[in-house]
Order: sequence, then C-alpha cells, then structure tokens
Amino acid sequence: MTKVVFLHPDLGIGGAERLVVDAALALKGKGCDVQFVTSHHSPQHCFVETRDGTLPVTVVGDWLPRHIFGRFYALCAYVRMIYAAVYVVFFSGLAPDIVFCDQVSVCVPFLRIGGFKVLFYCHFPDQLLTQPGSALKSFYRAPLNWLEETTTGLADRILVNSIFTAGVFRDTFKRLHVQPTVLYPTMNTDVFDNTTPLPISEILNKEFADSAVLFLSINRYERKKNLKLALDAMCELKNCLSASEWLHVHLVMAGGYDTRVNENVEHYDELLSHANTLGLTEKVTFMKSPSDVEKISLLKHCHCLIYTPPNEHFGIVPLEAMYAGKPVIAANSGGPTETVVNDVTGFLCNLKPEDFAHAMLKCIQNEGVRTKLGKAGQDRIKKLFSFMAFSDQLLEIVHSLHDMKDKVE
Repeated sequence: MTKVVFLHPDLGIGGAERLVVDAALALKGKGCDVQFVTSHHSPQHCFVETRDGTLPVTVVGDWLPRHIFGRFYALCAYVRMIYAAVYVVFFSGLAPDIVFCDQVSVCVPFLRIGGFKVLFYCHFPDQLLTQPGSALKSFYRAPLNWLEETTTGLADRILVNSIFTAGVFRDTFKRLHVQPTVLYPTMNTDVFDNTTPLPISEILNKEFADSAVLFLSINRYERKKNLKLALDAMCELKNCLSASEWLHVHLVMAGGYDTRVNENVEHYDELLSHANTLGLTEKVTFMKSPSDVEKISLLKHCHCLIYTPPNEHFGIVPLEAMYAGKPVIAANSGGPTETVVNDVTGFLCNLKPEDFAHAMLKCIQNEGVRTKLGKAGQDRIKKLFSFMAFSDQLLEIVHSLHDMKDKVE
C-alpha cells in the first residue's frame, strides 16, 4: 500500500484546501494510505472530511507566529512549513513513500533529506500573490522569491491547476526548465449528490416567491476576488428591468471568512458599505463561511452563478455550479476560460458591470436559456472534470513516483 502524506500550510476552507482534500479522498479511494500534516486546522473552519475522521489530520507548529506585528506573513509561512517538514522527516514516524505538498515549496529540500519522493502542486506562484510595494518590500521579497523558485525545482514532479497557470509558471520561474503537468481540480460529486438541500428560506432567513431569480457569488472575502463587480452589475441590471422584474431579483454573496485574516474582516465591511451606497441593501444577502451543506444548497437553489475574479488560477466554484446545472457568468480570463464555454455553458464577460449585467439579463428573461446552458454545463463536467478522471490521473502520477523510489532503493 502506497503511503502518502499531504503537507499543507493551513487546512481551512478555500480552493487550494478543497483540491488537496479531494486529492486525498481520490488516493484513499484507490487504496492508498493518506494522512494530513498541517500547521493549522480549526474544526470550526474546515472541510467536513478533515473533521469527521475520514482523513486523519496532525497539527504541528501552530504555536509559531503567522506574522510579526502585522508583517512578514510570507517569512512566517516559510518557517511554519519548514517546521512541519522537519516533523514529518524526523519525528512523525509516518515514513511516507510520497509527500504531496502545495503552496509553500520551501519544505521540499527538507523532505528530500528524508528520502521521500515529493509531488508539488503549484496553484499559482506565491510571489505573484503579493501586491508590489516599496523598495524595502522588494528587498524583503527578493530572497524569498529566489528561494521559492529554487525549492520548487527540487520537487520530483510538479503539477499545476490549469493551462493558464502552466504558462504563468514558465514565465515566472525562468531558471527552471520544467514542463509542469496540468491536473485540473475536480469536485466530489458523491457528496453533492447525497446532500439533501436545505430550504433557501432557512439558509437566508428570508422568504422568496416562486418567481424569484437568485444570483449567487461564492468567493473568499478578498479584494483580489473583485466582488464589488457583482454589486455594480446588480446596480446596472436594475436599470435594465421593469420595477416588477427587479422586485424578484436577489443576489447572495457567500464566502470564506476568517477572523484571523484582517482582509476578510475589512473587505466584508467594505462590501456591506458599497451595497448600501448603491441602494442594494435589501437586494443582497451576505453569508460568512457557509457550511458544505449550505453551499451545496445555495448552488442547487440559485439560478445562475456570478464569478468575478480576474485571471483566476482555476476556480472550483464554476465547476460546482455547472454540475448543479446552473449557468456561469465569469470573467473572460484565467482558469474560467478553460472550464466555461461562452454561450454554451454560460457567459465569459469583460470586467465591466454592464457586460455582466447584460449576461444576467439573458438569464432572467429566458428560462429556456438557463436550462439549456445548465444542461450543457452538467455534460461538460461529467466528460472532462469528473472525480474519476481526476483520481485516475493522480494515481498514475503517484504510481510513477513510487516506481522511481523502488528503482532507487
């Protein structure tokens, strides 16, 4: 039995966390022994499979600081991951055949010291996730950026989440002559199929008429997710509808919210204020960190997904919406251009409120369009992004690394 340890910095709720959880479930379903090691895991802010015992989780080094006086987040993340890697190599007794790590590559050389084969999943180069700043910040980031590129190149196999990210990887890590393998994220359709949706009135504490049209946005409360665009699009949409039509339109904005993350707290308040300024307070409902059941229920009850991040690395939520049979209105850039087919499974739009509003109008005024797009989305997910296809590809990669390990020994 192949033993795989997943080493992840913070096992909370997000696209990266969903991917590693699905990867662990896929390998477990194929007969592998899987275990998580992480620097942080809160039962109140995690996916259920990491809480109910389905996937064993060991937390190490959570006492180490996440920042120093509100700064040096990246440096602290590196230290925490090195500590976790040292634990896996010298103190855990796990003796994995393969370590699957992601997000922070600085742990890779320490894992190699232990003689483990390392599979590194690059969701996106970490150095591109930080905003450019002062000369002092550039001086601080320079060695970290060099270290990220160097340690990423030490992995035995490198995976990325989309063709878009593969291109960014090559453009960013110019010293590495590596062709990463694209392993598209998936979704665990069994959980989706076996979840009985909650009534929408119970989730939102509001009653809606049968004629209501619900738009849904699901994203972490981060500024880079461009969530204000959904509110601005709603404002534009109001001008396109009669008073009676507008009466039945509602937007639900749900997303990951962690009180430890200042940006989550600040941006949530910014969005509330922006909705109020636009006169949309009664037309928008905000939700913090919906549970898995609530999220699935929202996807099943909504009529259309609004996905606003520009140049998103991949984007798992559009997959979930298409599997639920809902059209997706997304930015015409990044990962969604590989998952959403314009005018077939949804609409790819320029980052303008009026463009999003125009697509939303099509979904409001023609139920047949919504049904057609939703059905095409379901078919596309089952054909190209199924959990089985993901599991088979990942298992093949793991077996190839295991075979390499056997040959060396």
